[in-house]
Amino acid sequence: MESGIQKSNKEYFEMLVKQNMKQAYFTALGFVGSHDAALDLSQEAFIRAYKNFSKFDKKRKFFTWYYKILKNLCLNFIRDKTHKRENHFLEFDNETLRSDNLSEKIENSELISIMEQAIEGLDGDEREIIILREFEGHSYKEISEILNIPIGTVMSKLFYARKKLGEKLRSKV
Repeated sequence: MESGIQKSNKEYFEMLVKQNMKQAYFTALGFVGSHDAALDLSQEAFIRAYKNFSKFDKKRKFFTWYYKILKNLCLNFIRDKTHKRENHFLEFDNETLRSDNLSEKIENSELISIMEQAIEGLDGDEREIIILREFEGHSYKEISEILNIPIGTVMSKLFYARKKLGEKLRSKV
């Protein structure tokens, strides 16, 4: 039988998983580009986080701690697997792409494809910082904590990553 402390930690962890599940999936998707792999890796990272939950400092943000586990799993996956990427970095609702005009639908689809190819063409660190800021909406301070680098470095890396992404987009359009 579980003690009160263990049960309360389990309930707390379950709440954290529910709060961070979607963000974890999209973070993994940004790394690996595959829907199925992102689901598997984010779930595996939660399992590892649960097994090591006693090491989590509750004064810190959970996602910052969890992110390191997820990132390592994703990087290992990328290193170990030679697979074709499914490019789904961008999430759009049906309204964004809805159009009665066939040429508009084709143009929207082409723009998404160009953006995904440009993002895929970035180095891993550049792609990571772009995804954290532009697609997940983290603040500079949060990115600083997640990546364990100074805010100034976040701003500098983001500047150069955006610049490189812009160059890639200009060359494709």
